[in-house]
This record gives sequence, structure tokens and C-alpha cells, in this order.
Amino acid sequence: MFVIANLMQAVAQILDMALGIYIWVIIIRSLITWVNPDPYNPVVRFLYKATEPVLYRIRRYVPSLGGMDISPVIAIFAIIFVRRFFITTMLEIAFKLKTGGGL
Repeated sequence: MFVIANLMQAVAQILDMALGIYIWVIIIRSLITWVNPDPYNPVVRFLYKATEPVLYRIRRYVPSLGGMDISPVIAIFAIIFVRRFFITTMLEIAFKLKTGGGL
């Protein structure tokens, strides 16, 4: 049982790190929009390709407020929720599996 617990713990920690990095990618992409970035710059292209699928889905349902795009804020709140709820739950289940406690 400890093997499954260790696997679950490792997956939760990797997912937590990946989501933390993705938050920073969204923040950097939002900051870049304040200047006039070169659309052919490879970094700018990566930021847009990495974030646009998520932000586009949010923009379809949430209109901009006074010309201000709030989709990055909503995406960051959703990621924080996932990190606080699902990842914490995965880690607690892994801990209970390790200690032999019941689910």
C-alpha cells in the first residue's frame, strides 16, 4: 500500500509544482500585455501558446470589465482552488494510506 501512497504523493507534488509554474506564466503573460511585445519573439509566442487555450475558454463566458481582461485573474483563482483542494486531498489520502488509516 505504501507504493501507491508514494506514487500518489509524487504525482500530487509534481502537479503542485506545475500549477505553480503555470501561475507565473499567466502573470508574466499579463505583464507583457502592458508593453508592446514583438509578436515574433519566441518567448512571447510561447507565453501566448501556453496560456491562450485556458484564457480563451474563460473569455468566452466572462466579458471584459470596462475594456479590462479579467480572465487571467479568474484562471489564477481557479488554479489556487485546485492546489488548495485537490492537491491537499491527494496528499492527505496518500498519508492515510501510508499510516494505515481508513479513508
